[in-house]
Amino acid sequence: MKKQFLVLNITMTLGLGSVFALPTAKADSISGIQSQRSSIQANIKQANQEILLVQDELSKLNEQLKRAEQAMIDNQNMIVKTENDITAANLEIQKLEEEVASLQEAIAKRNEILKERARSYQVTGGDVKYLDVVFGSTSFSDFVDRVGAVVTFMNADKDLMEKFEADKKAVEEKQASIQTKLVELTNLKTELDGMRAQITEQQQQNELLREELKQKEAAGLASKADLQQQDSSLASQEAQMAANLAPRVATTTGSSTSTKSSTTTSSYIPAAPVQGSGAVSIVTTVGNRYIGNSVYVFGGGRTAYDVANGRFDCSGFVHWAFAQAGISVGASTDSLKNAGRKVSTSEMRPGDLVFFNTYKTDGHVGIYLGGGNFIGSQNSTGVAVANMSSGYWANHFAGKVVRIIE
Repeated sequence: MKKQFLVLNITMTLGLGSVFALPTAKADSISGIQSQRSSIQANIKQANQEILLVQDELSKLNEQLKRAEQAMIDNQNMIVKTENDITAANLEIQKLEEEVASLQEAIAKRNEILKERARSYQVTGGDVKYLDVVFGSTSFSDFVDRVGAVVTFMNADKDLMEKFEADKKAVEEKQASIQTKLVELTNLKTELDGMRAQITEQQQQNELLREELKQKEAAGLASKADLQQQDSSLASQEAQMAANLAPRVATTTGSSTSTKSSTTTSSYIPAAPVQGSGAVSIVTTVGNRYIGNSVYVFGGGRTAYDVANGRFDCSGFVHWAFAQAGISVGASTDSLKNAGRKVSTSEMRPGDLVFFNTYKTDGHVGIYLGGGNFIGSQNSTGVAVANMSSGYWANHFAGKVVRIIE
């Protein structure tokens, strides 16, 4: 968009700037006035053309601002959903921690029972002497009773040990589950912070764009008004002179004041059509139609509505571009970085996926075009071609390249 404003600024300067340099000279004859008016009316015609061009660009940029505003609303909704998910996950973790505490308490109690059992069966300095217990009976009946008691105690100890091991395993599994949840929460929080930063940046840029748009439009209209005022002043002079001459002259001059300001519509040069049927050609050029006509939306590019309105996030754009070549790839950076095969930076060629460490490792993805450039949906511009050889993208490129098309 900033490039568009630069073009507009240059156009306004070249097309309208010269108007302010026109002298408001007072002619001493009708022919002199007519000559000045002819020059001014030519400038008015040019001003009309330039203003229409500017207004056409303003219309496109205003549509872009509307997309960006809607994107901010959608992103904010995504943030709210993510925060709710984090709250729910925290409640689940709290519940798991309570279960773990309960299991640990049960294990501790069983451990004490086992220790007490062991002490009751053990003699000083030796092991449990079940045979002494059995053969210390005073009668056959006592012998049977003692054997039964020993078996009962041994089975009870075995059950306690098995229960102990089962509970211990359950605790370990619960703890592992908690750790997994904590990792997921950390990733969600990182992603949430990234979304907030993107929304803030979009808001700031939108405010700057609005102000620049107002200034451009005001400058164009002021230039046109200045021209029209000069023409009106000269028309009055012409009419006054004509009134002092013969009606023939008045008729002649009257016809000269009937100049119409022609209007033109701004020309629109469509993006160059995709050439060839090769998959690489398709995925590297199909997104050109959205350059300057799209907006970054977290989670965008996955519905017909998003595609029709140029609403993409980075992975959604890559998913869509490859789909236009009949190639199915994932719609998240995590799935895309594990697709195809990894290649070195020295081997990368147009059509390869390039990854950047933004708010997280491999947090941004684009399609390499060659010459150090890639196309992708950037959070500040929507779909755009960016250079990864220097500046921001060079600093955030860690060398991760994935080839989908062999």
